[in-house]
Amino acid sequence: MEYAHGRRQFLKSTALAAPLIASVAREALAQVPGDRPVRPKSAEVLNPRERVPVSFIIDDSTCLVNLNKFAMPQFDAAFEGANATYHRNWREWSDEIPDDFVRKFGSWCGEHGVKGKYSIVPYPACVGRLDRELPGWSPRDLQSSLELVRTLMTPNWDIHPEMVTHTRVIDLRTGHPFPDRSLKFMENWEWTTGRSTDEIADYLRYALTILKNVGLNCEGITTPGGFGTRALPQLAQASLVALRDIFGTEIPHYFRHLYDEGTESVAPRVEYASGLDGADPRCVVSIIACTGDWTGGWDNSPPEGVDRFITADGSRGRLVDVIRRGEPACLLAHWTGIWFNGEETGFRVFQEVVHRLHQRFDHLEWMKLAEIARYWAARELTRIESTDKPNVMRLTAPFSCPGFTVRFDRRTEEAPRLLNSASPQGLALSEVASSRSLRSGTWRREGNGAVLCWDLAKGINTVLL
Repeated sequence: MEYAHGRRQFLKSTALAAPLIASVAREALAQVPGDRPVRPKSAEVLNPRERVPVSFIIDDSTCLVNLNKFAMPQFDAAFEGANATYHRNWREWSDEIPDDFVRKFGSWCGEHGVKGKYSIVPYPACVGRLDRELPGWSPRDLQSSLELVRTLMTPNWDIHPEMVTHTRVIDLRTGHPFPDRSLKFMENWEWTTGRSTDEIADYLRYALTILKNVGLNCEGITTPGGFGTRALPQLAQASLVALRDIFGTEIPHYFRHLYDEGTESVAPRVEYASGLDGADPRCVVSIIACTGDWTGGWDNSPPEGVDRFITADGSRGRLVDVIRRGEPACLLAHWTGIWFNGEETGFRVFQEVVHRLHQRFDHLEWMKLAEIARYWAARELTRIESTDKPNVMRLTAPFSCPGFTVRFDRRTEEAPRLLNSASPQGLALSEVASSRSLRSGTWRREGNGAVLCWDLAKGINTVLL
């Protein structure tokens, strides 16, 4: 959850703003990339199918509970009434974001090809644990809500825990919030400062276990507010080990960073890569959002409008800038702002954003965050080598990846052939005329080279040009 209009604005609204912002900018760039293979200049991995990934990141969602209503008084108490941000009329807000709206939203997104990440806060604002009891709702209500997420949302949306409560820190020994109500024991602020990787990993395991208990699989986590701001290396490593421990996730990812302006790259960061040549390759991927919370704030503050994303003529806007750079365009929003206390203000903004995107661009690929993480891990960690045969290239992949797309600076007159564990006898790729027709199992000519697209197999992939 972010406060005011995004993570940056949230940080500005607190007394710790200046040092936190400086810390994010400095430490985010100091993450450890780990191992990287040497690449020949004659090969370049491109975007999947030469398209630009797009994804919709939804924070603060959960089952039934209108998180902002129950969070607001807890945040106000943590600031001892000194922060006007939390002096809202929360008592007038609804307790519930109904499943009818989840169904309406999820169905519309499915019809328009939208994919992304949907948080499920496991113990929302300390109201109740989703794997036990949600006071105020019947057991049947809770089970129906969970089933809706499992059936309607998970085909197109990654499920993330957004820590445990998104408000107060839970004492893992008792399962209850710590009695200290200060910022030091709020998930959104200072608790992670000075914590070890093991401590943070234990907390993530607790959150992940609740979601596992209710049949929701997770390949990533989302941080609430300032969680991990001063413990970024520990957060990255804790995400890696906790997701592997609880779900056996092959390529864990986490969402923490956001750059909603400027030229800084918003491409995913593949971190702590190791064991690339062994049986147990590892890495964790940091997913970065590129927009602010412009569909309507978590606290029902008014949306900043569609034009900040993309103008009506498609010529300007943050998404236009990022898509033109060819980097993944991950939009951020908050579920509470999408619903907007039943007015659906944020939903209408997002619908228009999607309409304008699809009208302006014909080379977008809606992807879940786990799909983006997998592609970037394969993109950066697959070794590409020339062989002693002039027209044979060998790719050694620690991870499989659909739609893997590579430009080779070698001219070929015949259809390239691919050999890997999925096609041991060899697969002749089909030629297409343009990048818009590119899909797995095809190739196209480009000057004195060729662009190939296929489903990368884990292990050895041999390309005959």
